[in-house]
Amino acid sequence: MNLVFVGAVASSRVALEILLKRGVPVSLVVTLDKRFAKRHSDFEDLEPLCRQWDVPLLGVDKTNDPAVVSRIAACRPDYLFVIGWSQIVGPELLALPSRGALGYHPALLPENRGRAAIPWSILSGQDRTGSTLFFLDEGMDSGDIVYQREVPIAADETAASLIEKHLAAVEAMMHQAADTLLDGSDLPRRPQDHNRATYTARRRADDGLIDWRDDARDIATLVRAAGSPYPGAFTFEKLKKLIILEAFPLDGVPWRGLPGQVLYHDPDGVVVQCGRGHLKVVTVKPEGGEALPAVEHLSRLQPVLGVSLLDILKELKR
Repeated sequence: MNLVFVGAVASSRVALEILLKRGVPVSLVVTLDKRFAKRHSDFEDLEPLCRQWDVPLLGVDKTNDPAVVSRIAACRPDYLFVIGWSQIVGPELLALPSRGALGYHPALLPENRGRAAIPWSILSGQDRTGSTLFFLDEGMDSGDIVYQREVPIAADETAASLIEKHLAAVEAMMHQAADTLLDGSDLPRRPQDHNRATYTARRRADDGLIDWRDDARDIATLVRAAGSPYPGAFTFEKLKKLIILEAFPLDGVPWRGLPGQVLYHDPDGVVVQCGRGHLKVVTVKPEGGEALPAVEHLSRLQPVLGVSLLDILKELKR
């Protein structure tokens, strides 16, 4: 029995390391060529792990390229594990493993099929999500479920903290898979209930733009959901991008101002007027700069964050 592994992010590293440590035969690891690493904000280099365990590594642009399919076919895999890979696996690749191709999705399938499941689970106010190991088919996250772990979402959950919970779930599921594979048994499978399926849309970096007319609690949720390892929630100060790294809603503020206006400072941060309520901004990161306390960066007298027509006109006059 042998398998081919495909992946390029943190969940890939965790899953591959478990398989290798447990002694599951891996004949080839396929990952994203480092020239294209910027495609994944959470890219992880699998080369050190492959070097440590003496496993061949193939860096590629697209897994469905004929040359890549041919290289994987030459391995004659029993299983193809695709963990942490954003490209759709084509039918030629799906047909190669004799016992099936498996994928991983950070959701309780059939809920939240699609893209950006981690930020969407925070943005939608869910109190729980999950991790699913499943058989790939030609649909979108629609194949039979192998293993599944429920993951709680805390009220103050961030993308980074939720990813850590998912990684723990991946580790547990991969130990289960290794037990079954080493025993020579077939991996379990149960069909999804497609009538219960929900879907999440792709998110882009620009979707992190803060609208200061929104409720302070919604803006705080965006900051948590769009943060590291993702590009982050952001605004503008004098037409320069400013990423908000840490913020939370603040009650009982006696000040009133324009949406986006920094009303006052205290030792912990700056207080910003929102469409409804106020946001305490604690940590920021100017574009191209380093993270720093908001009180150090937003020290001017009551600036208004965001882009205004007046800012644009001033810039055009220069």
